[in-house]
Amino acid sequence: MINKEFIGTTFAPHTVTVEAGRLQFFLKAIGETRPAYTRREVNPEAHYDDFPVPPTYLFCLEMERPDPFLHLTAIGVDIARVLHGEMSFDYFLPVSVGDTLTFNASVADIYVKKGGALEFIVIDNRVTNQHNEHVADLKSTVIQRNGTP
Repeated sequence: MINKEFIGTTFAPHTVTVEAGRLQFFLKAIGETRPAYTRREVNPEAHYDDFPVPPTYLFCLEMERPDPFLHLTAIGVDIARVLHGEMSFDYFLPVSVGDTLTFNASVADIYVKKGGALEFIVIDNRVTNQHNEHVADLKSTVIQRNGTP
């Protein structure tokens, strides 16, 4: 069982810059064609602040940590037993190509269901930009299956 004393644990911040080329690769990979996200290809003179990222892209950037699973393994989660449970995004300001984002992750909750067969770990991520403005909150829930993998 994961120790509930880990609730409130914070991890080293992770900083990454939103790059146009990597974002274009992501947009192509997910089949995104809406002009709101692709208009720079149509108008190369567009400013970076006119080139927003789609909501789920922040999850990709958060996973660019040197060890993307450190926040789980550090509290005793067995990655081989993990299922993705849920992900939510709350945006407060737009995020665009050229922004430098800092992700600050912390353990928000740990709880069990099914008599301990499933353990839920909720990770909150506060995201700020290069101006130290709070741009988004990410919340992810992962599930550790207990017993035989």
